[in-house]
Amino acid sequence: MYFPYLRGKQFELIALRELCALFPNDLEKISPVIEPVKSSSTLSTTLVELANRNANFNIIINPRVGDLKNQYGEIIEIISSSLPNDYNNYQLAVIIHPKTESNIQPLIQFLNGLEINYNGITLIHNTEISNHNIELLHNQLNISYNLIYFSKTSRRYYREFDPATLVSLDDYFEELSRNADYLNQESDFSNEYRFYQQDGFVGFSDFLTIGDNYSESGFLPRAVAIHLSYLDNDRIKVKHFVSDSNEDVSDIGGKFSEAINKLVIWCDQNNLNTSAINVFRDLQQRGHFPGLGTLKKLSIMNHIELVINNI
Repeated sequence: MYFPYLRGKQFELIALRELCALFPNDLEKISPVIEPVKSSSTLSTTLVELANRNANFNIIINPRVGDLKNQYGEIIEIISSSLPNDYNNYQLAVIIHPKTESNIQPLIQFLNGLEINYNGITLIHNTEISNHNIELLHNQLNISYNLIYFSKTSRRYYREFDPATLVSLDDYFEELSRNADYLNQESDFSNEYRFYQQDGFVGFSDFLTIGDNYSESGFLPRAVAIHLSYLDNDRIKVKHFVSDSNEDVSDIGGKFSEAINKLVIWCDQNNLNTSAINVFRDLQQRGHFPGLGTLKKLSIMNHIELVINNI
């Protein structure tokens, strides 16, 4: 199973919502991880859509970034007001961070005291905790999944957990400091989708074509870059399509046209077709610039569709 990790910003959530409608028969292949960063109608309507489709998901109650950091009560209120009382096909997710070690008992008491209907708990291990605290959590909570962030834990840490709960997590997106730096580039991503079961995991997770780095707000870029995941000899890679007129921030629409022309030509040459790629083709044919947020949304949708079509 694939656990795409998404920060709950507007276009990430819209991508999830639209994917639910496009691929209703493939929803059993994915269980999105949502780290809510802002209380918004988009977050609520996305939860409603996931519930309407009976789609399993994980929602983090202790986000490490954004406006909802340390706002546990507000997140629980968003969940309870958005989902039907009898809907429980989701997990509450908890990020394990350096301060968790000294707050295990309050965490357990808080979770066991909640009066909402949910399936279980997902623990996201952004750091390691002691075997004693691992046992406490598993003995006193209904743990559905342990997401092990490989880059932030030791090589053997995952062996401390029930294999039936193990999900691998890592950031495979090679983020560069400027969009212009992606010019004429492609990046290796991963082949985790092929080997996670052989490696003893029930699922795998990544940060898609966004990466783990979080930014509160966008800014006008000098270059427009579109990141497109694709398969190359059974390995996921990311092709970057970048504008050429990158001297200043003027004419973003013109920069988009330069980037999308490259994307469409390359996809046509390689006979690539996903729902998102077909939207890119339509935008190029109409000469329409939908905004930078929509480019991110389509990049996310393409990545998730690519994965679910190959697992």
